[in-house]
Amino acid sequence: MKLVVRIKLLPTPVQAAALEATLYACNEAATWAAHVAFDEKTAKPLALRKHTYQQIKTRWNLGAQAAQHAIKKTCDAYITLRANLRNGNYGKPGSQRYEKAAGKPVTFRADAAQPYDDRMLSWQHEQRTVSIWTTVGRMKNVAFTGEPGQLAVVAAHRKGESDLLCRGGQWYLLVTCDIAEADGNARPVGFVGVDLGIVNIATTSTGKRHCGRRLNRRREADRKLRTKLQKKNTKSAKRRAKKHAGKEKRRARDINHKISKRIVTEAQRIGRGIALEDLVGIRERARLRKPQRVTLHSWSFHQLGAFIAYKAKRAGVPVVYVNPAYTSRECSCCHHIEKANRPSQAVFVCRSCGFAEHADRNSSHNISHRGWYAWVRGAESQAPALTLIA
Repeated sequence: MKLVVRIKLLPTPVQAAALEATLYACNEAATWAAHVAFDEKTAKPLALRKHTYQQIKTRWNLGAQAAQHAIKKTCDAYITLRANLRNGNYGKPGSQRYEKAAGKPVTFRADAAQPYDDRMLSWQHEQRTVSIWTTVGRMKNVAFTGEPGQLAVVAAHRKGESDLLCRGGQWYLLVTCDIAEADGNARPVGFVGVDLGIVNIATTSTGKRHCGRRLNRRREADRKLRTKLQKKNTKSAKRRAKKHAGKEKRRARDINHKISKRIVTEAQRIGRGIALEDLVGIRERARLRKPQRVTLHSWSFHQLGAFIAYKAKRAGVPVVYVNPAYTSRECSCCHHIEKANRPSQAVFVCRSCGFAEHADRNSSHNISHRGWYAWVRGAESQAPALTLIA
């Protein structure tokens, strides 16, 4: 399986200046290549290379590999743009947003990531340094650091390209690693159902509940601060807004990593698989009042599900996805479905058998049952391994 590890570089001021100049030149060249691709109506690497390769090398003083990567990055950006337009992520054809995205060339930020291959980047793991190509020549002895476990993964499993990235004045290398998957558990004794929500980020059928009230309060405070700074619109307000930009995203990502690790570790310990709801398209299906929409759209359920899936795959824990319809209204004891079974957000009381339980806990049991049925049907068709990749 592919895993991306972020390694922090510790360049000297002179080395940092060289890296900054390199990123600027590569992204400026990629932006110019994107304009050529837009004018020539071509975004295929071979055709675009004929129009731009020599000019990029001479005009921006890029090496052969750097020029190739700048052209490939441009082509990949147009492939992504076409896919987003085709999937309706920019609205319907003819809409203002669609035409704005499709009617102008792609541009790259001055500090956008630049890919490096083994010809441009070499590692000295014992010395914890790298030798990296720049526009002023090969720069050696650039120190790096990281968590010991991550450094061990990079030393043992690094494969493919690494991306040079600058964020907030800090330099990073995003390293692609190819890690062998653990042997999957072909005979799980059951499934841990995971109910994802907003009040409770994740509730498992084993009784664990990860509350989201604290995170939601922080999100609300961040939104109020962001609105206040945008209204003020002074230089100091813009500086403060920039300082806080991405803080909420990083916080949610950290919480999702911790929750997913606990869920996968528990499932591995008790020999069970993990059952998740298939929530694709929930934002389009849900009909909410305006104040509730902000909360729904800031809910990073997809990221949490992705973290659980890749951690489970690495640990050999099977994952299945189930239909989420009526999991919150169905009784986990008698399976009676009725809207009145949910008198409030947190309470579930079955109108048929009288079973009472916390609503999210009841939903997690339903997800667990459906996960087991999905696994049995998959096992009967001799295709249970596909659920590991889902």
